[in-house]
Parts: sequence; structure tokens; C-alpha cells
Amino acid sequence: MAINLRDYQVDAIKRMKNGCILCGGVGSGKSRTALAYYYLQNGGELNDEEYIPMDDPPQDLYIITTARKRDTLEWEQEMIPFLLSTHKEDNLYANRVIVDSWNNIKKYQNVSHAFFIFDEQRAIGSGSWAKAFIKIAKQNQWIMLSATPGDTWMDYIPVFVANGFYRNRTQFIDEHVVIKRYGNIPKIDRYLNTGRLIRLRNSILVDMDFSRPTESHHEDIWVKYDIAEYKDILKRRWNPWEDRPILNASELCYTLRKIVNSDASRIVEVMEVFEKHPKLIIFYNFDYELDILKNAYYGDDVEIAEWNGHKHQPIPESKRWIYLVQYTAGAEGWNCILTDTILFYSQNYSYKILEQASGRINRLNTPYKDLYYYHLKSRANIDLAIGRALRDKKKFNEGRWANRCLNM
Repeated sequence: MAINLRDYQVDAIKRMKNGCILCGGVGSGKSRTALAYYYLQNGGELNDEEYIPMDDPPQDLYIITTARKRDTLEWEQEMIPFLLSTHKEDNLYANRVIVDSWNNIKKYQNVSHAFFIFDEQRAIGSGSWAKAFIKIAKQNQWIMLSATPGDTWMDYIPVFVANGFYRNRTQFIDEHVVIKRYGNIPKIDRYLNTGRLIRLRNSILVDMDFSRPTESHHEDIWVKYDIAEYKDILKRRWNPWEDRPILNASELCYTLRKIVNSDASRIVEVMEVFEKHPKLIIFYNFDYELDILKNAYYGDDVEIAEWNGHKHQPIPESKRWIYLVQYTAGAEGWNCILTDTILFYSQNYSYKILEQASGRINRLNTPYKDLYYYHLKSRANIDLAIGRALRDKKKFNEGRWANRCLNM
């Protein structure tokens, strides 16, 4: 069995090194590329004709990924061409192969002389995950995979420390960060010597020169909302469902979004899209949206399935189907090449989540050339603000928006 890689994956492997971040969009094949790098580092050889075994035993392999990818056995599928397995009886070699989630990273902080693949950038900030990551990195060989490795320089601190560029977080902040206080709140005012930061980032980022065979078409569909009720909630700060005052910024945003996202015009547009695309994935945020989507009548021959915190149903295989996916539960860890269309019933706060969700159908082996993405949006100011954050590739900040909105 030969290990088949695309040219851009082979090119990326040639540029990879210990402590690098393999950066590629969703569906670019980062997992297979990472395993191929490990395979070559342990004595394997790539060719188009046969599998050449690694030195036995190769390094123990630890893959730290999301709980979703661990539970769906996505990495186990990727290991098959390399004759690796988390099960001893199926593993060709005598090494240990473990796939676990970031939630359990502290279990492995005393491991040494092994090879770690960190799937997705979760080692951000100064919490326990970042500390365990740095400790592991200093005792083992490692690489990281990420479609979006960092939004700010602060996101890179654990990776920079793990590579030995800085002794610790404090040194980085002392050398590069100017902090000012706004009232009682310290905030980053600016960064210093960003030229060095750019050079350090470039030294560890390995971009995959990936040209997709598909073309993505994104369309915004503007829907209505109850303007009078929306303004009344803003004015009185009253939760009409709980019949009590709104307690905080998070509840204000949730209440306003429920008014906006529950409008009947949304489900009308869902029906319009479904008429054109009878195999449709729909992403949503809240349980009340799921109720609206489930209770709509799509036709007697339509199969409806769900992936969320309550149900993990497979994608239907009928001629006409709706697959309802909650963003947090299902934005990653599964792929679908049975349809060319995703509809986003409501906007998610995170650009990264949106990118991951969009990538569920944008796979290397999809039979479709054109992929369609429909985004339902209203002209309510909260919807417009979320849209601006996503356009700027940022995460929508509820507290900041609510305070600004209430002080207007």
C-alpha cells in the first residue's frame, strides 16, 4: 500500500521542522501531511509504489485534538495508510499511539522523548492547557496544525516560549507589550518591535500552498424582524419570556437575538433555499432555532437528522434531506461530500467556527466544483455588528457591544 500525497503536501513536508505550525485551510489535508512528516522522521520513505516501514519501534505518537475528532475516530482513519493504530493488535509497530483531547492534555505533561501532534491551536493564554503544552514541547518533538494559528501576537506566546524564543510569558510582555489602563481595566495599547515578531512567526509557520478545485459562492439573504418589539426590549431591558428584568449583557444579546432569529421570514427563506437544494445542511446556534427548523414542513419524503448536544445522527442518504447541525457541537470533526450546500440559519459569534463549519463540504474529494453558502441576516443592529466582526475575522464581543448600545 503506497502513501499518496498531493504535491503541495509534499512541498509542505520539506519545509516542516520541529516546533512548526502547519497552516492550511479546512480540508487541505493537514492531518495526513502531519502523519507523513512523522513517518519520514522515523525512517519511512515516500514513493508511489509500496509502503516502506519505519524503524521499529518508531517514537511513541501522541495526538492532542478536539474531543469531537477523538470521538469520531477521524485520526484513526487517517492513520490507516501508515499502518498505525491506537489498538496494539492493529498497529504494525511496537510503539504507543494515543489520540486524546485537549481537555486531557495535563495527563501527558510528564511524557518525554515522544512525538506530539497538536491539532488546532488551543494553547492560548496562560491557563493550564498552555502550561502543559509548553512543558510537553520542551521534552518532546512536536508540530502543531491550525487553519487559523493566531488572531493577535498574544496568541503566539505559548508557541514562542515552547520554541525557546522567550523564557516565559513575562519576558514576552516586557519586551513587546505596552499596557495602558482605561479606568480600572488594563488593556493592550500597542506592540513593540513587531519586526522581530513577524520574523519569529514566519520562521515557524509552514503555509500549505493549497489551491482548491472548488469555487465557493456565499450569498447573504436579508430577512425581517419585529422592529417594535426589538426596540422595546432595548428600551425597557425586559425579558418577555421570563417576565423579568434582563440581568446582564449576555442575556440582553440572547434576548435580542431570539426576537431576530425567531421571525417567520427566516423559515420562509429556508424553504426557498431547500427548493433549489434538496440536500441541505443547516447550521444553527440555539435550541429554539432547532425547534423552529424541526417543526417546519419540508415534504413527506424529506428525512431530517440532527447533530447537536442531544443527538448524533448520521447524514441521511435519501434523495431529499435536511441535516440540522449546532455550531458548537458540529463545526468540526466530520465531512460531507453528498451535498454542495450549507445554510447558516443564524450567525455564530466566531469567525473560526464559521470557517470550520463552511469546510464540512469543502473537501478534496468532493464531486462538486461549485459550493453554495447561504447566510440568513437581518438589519437589526446586533446582526449587523456580528456580521462586521465576522467580516473582520474577529470574535463578536457581547459585553462591549451591549455597553455601547445601552449608552447610546
